[in-house]
Amino acid sequence: MNGFYVITNRSKKTAAKEAAFIKEYLENRGCVCYLQSECASARPEGIRYTDASAIPADVECIIALGGDGTLLHASRDLVDMSLPLLGVNLGTLGYLAEIELANIAPTLDRLIADDFFIEDRMMLQGTVVTSDREKVQDIALNDIVISRRGRLRVVDFNVYVDDVFLCSYRADGIIVSTPTGSTGYSLSAGGPIVSPDASLILLTALAPHTLISRTIVLPDNVVVSVEIGNARSDKEGGAEASFDGDTFLVPENGGRIVISKSEKKTHFIRMNHTSFVENLREKLGP
Repeated sequence: MNGFYVITNRSKKTAAKEAAFIKEYLENRGCVCYLQSECASARPEGIRYTDASAIPADVECIIALGGDGTLLHASRDLVDMSLPLLGVNLGTLGYLAEIELANIAPTLDRLIADDFFIEDRMMLQGTVVTSDREKVQDIALNDIVISRRGRLRVVDFNVYVDDVFLCSYRADGIIVSTPTGSTGYSLSAGGPIVSPDASLILLTALAPHTLISRTIVLPDNVVVSVEIGNARSDKEGGAEASFDGDTFLVPENGGRIVISKSEKKTHFIRMNHTSFVENLREKLGP
């Protein structure tokens, strides 16, 4: 690789310093490196975090400096460019961001030498539908969460799979997750851990008002519809859909969110052939 683009989480105190180091290190070795802060002085309307149109054509790799959230934002903003992403962890857990700061120099050397492999990750697409009309569509790498909005009250959710009624929940919400997202919010809600190279859809209820609640694991070729039951649509109630913790949408009472596997994928750069079990033990072990 010869062309790089560095995205930074500006809330991290050392991000700007580390970005400058990466740029200098790569340019001293004959590479081209752009910093996000230098390419886009103002964020155009409709752009969440990273403006894909500001990325030069000779970029071959995105380096995301921050944590898992930074990597999630980059995966969604840049998904149409099909560029591989490398996460450098400036946070705490860093389950998705594989590289730690102590290893940044040798990692850059390996990128220049094309000594790495690409790992594809499944994504979800979700469409908020009201009155049989599509309202808003977005994608997620981790999960799409449909949850209560406003005051503390439960919401009724009716779940359909390929237009066949599956079940109803009276709960705080429902998490529809990818295998990548199985180690995130879904795990905290009691969902299973799934290998990220799998292609499945997980349904996990949030604080359901029932004696029995289990995550439902579905194949990746189904369409899941979550219909909002008695949710209020006023300012103090109702429900909302969150895509990877972002892009909150408020369905009308009786509206639904239609979710399926996206044709788009996230491409992660991986430097080490560490097994799923080893990575799990390191990140989530005691």
